[in-house]
Amino acid sequence: MATINSNHKIGWIGTGRMGYAMAKRLVEAGCDVAVYNRTRSKAEPLAELGATIVDKPADLADRDIVFTMVSGPDDLLHVVGGEDGVLSTPNTPRMLIDCSSVSEEASNEVRSLFSQRDATMLSAPVSGNAKVVAAGRLTLVVSGPEAAFEFAREHLEALGEGVTYVGEGELARMVKICHNVLLGVVTQSLAEIAVLAEKGGVPRHALLEFINNSVMGSMFSRYKTPAMVNLDWTPTFTPILLRKDMDLGLSAAERLGVPMQVAQATRERVQKSIDAGHTDCDFGILLEEQAKASGLKLESENKDVSDGLK
Repeated sequence: MATINSNHKIGWIGTGRMGYAMAKRLVEAGCDVAVYNRTRSKAEPLAELGATIVDKPADLADRDIVFTMVSGPDDLLHVVGGEDGVLSTPNTPRMLIDCSSVSEEASNEVRSLFSQRDATMLSAPVSGNAKVVAAGRLTLVVSGPEAAFEFAREHLEALGEGVTYVGEGELARMVKICHNVLLGVVTQSLAEIAVLAEKGGVPRHALLEFINNSVMGSMFSRYKTPAMVNLDWTPTFTPILLRKDMDLGLSAAERLGVPMQVAQATRERVQKSIDAGHTDCDFGILLEEQAKASGLKLESENKDVSDGLK
């Protein structure tokens, strides 16, 4: 990983699975990073790498750039504008970069709060999971003032391998919503063809090896292969979170007059998975739900297969 040359002081809010992995990359790139997390113990291992752990978001108000990676819109509004939030003191960071998956409405509200302080905000949602971050393969889509993007570019690029600037305002949110709708649709499609092939006598690992080596293969299909072959539903992204993003996408589609029958059908399958009690596992559980609907009992193939990230 390249060392960052700038001397900007960085704040980081949110050290869940993704936030921790991303903050770690900035620390390892040589950045001066101060970190807040609601559960302090989840952030403390970063102190051993050189980060400073603070007690509240307000303690980051003197930072040049503050990143946020939180669970949803209410969390974002709280850590920014709430009691002890980043904007609860007279000091103001030069810039906020939000990497969370939140609604355009919440993001616009935070953008307005920073604008009132003559500060800027970038929306920078991401594609990947913690393993992808660790492998240096994370991608980000960014929108907001172009000058602010250039100011923060070096830090954004340190988080992964691809940073795409798409324009002003909340355009990055639209891209992220579209991305996550596609995530759901592709996962459901993979579940359907895997079950179809298995009922026809083809082992899952063989089917997925072929798919991954074909023109249809992708980084996503490759890193989902071990989970689908061995039925490992350790969560990277839960059905609850996928449903939230599917709903955001379908709401935007209704508002903009775009029929999305395939996405709607996928959303129904995600809901059935949740109704079956699958709330804290990985959304790849769609495979097992598809198998049940098809009268097929799945078993782990216990195969050592590559996730394509190494």
